[in-house]
Amino acid sequence: MSYTQEVEARLRAESAEIIGRYPTGHARSALLPMLHLVQSEDGYVSPDGIALVADILGLSRPEVSAVATFYTQYKRHPNGDYLVGVCTNALCAVMGGDAIWDAVSEHVGVGSDETNESGRITLERIECNAACDYAPVVMVNWEFFDNQTPESALALVDDLEAGRPVHPTRGAAVAPTFKEVEHTLAGFLDGHENEGPSAGEPSLLGCKLAAENDWTEPVAVAGTEGEQGGEQA
Repeated sequence: MSYTQEVEARLRAESAEIIGRYPTGHARSALLPMLHLVQSEDGYVSPDGIALVADILGLSRPEVSAVATFYTQYKRHPNGDYLVGVCTNALCAVMGGDAIWDAVSEHVGVGSDETNESGRITLERIECNAACDYAPVVMVNWEFFDNQTPESALALVDDLEAGRPVHPTRGAAVAPTFKEVEHTLAGFLDGHENEGPSAGEPSLLGCKLAAENDWTEPVAVAGTEGEQGGEQA
């Protein structure tokens, strides 16, 4: 491994903290957050990171690599400072996601899973951002930018390229860098967890309608479905 002694010592100490979250004898359960940890250091799951995780958990390097290559959140080559994900799944696509992707890809000059020359931006086609009520959606390091257009998305990547802070629609006040968010995904809070709204108006519309119409949740009646289920059991 080519980590400096200081870096390796810090990674080992943080790995021990991660492992400590799991029951004794289940250290291997820490594999996923530990991969995020080394990714927060290197910007991807590097050979050094794989070797370190394998050594700490008593796994072989192929075992660690097999997990790292299964999940798309783990990158196998250096990622840019900002991972810009454009959803092109069905709903986002018909709402303008395909047009956003075409505009951004041409403007930045790279395709999916590619990084521009400055190293600032990596583009990625996203299958679904789990935010269909805000379509079309663009994500920057997993922070939501809702109801995008080709024009707003181009302005977004221009701001990222220029080093200007960008402000997600929901969540953190300012989008973190890729390495910063990876450290958070490893389980270390960054102080921004309570910033911004977690849900927008479309997600809360049902609650609003219920309040306006005095709707309440159904109440189970004894002797109906639940009791019948018990008799069948």
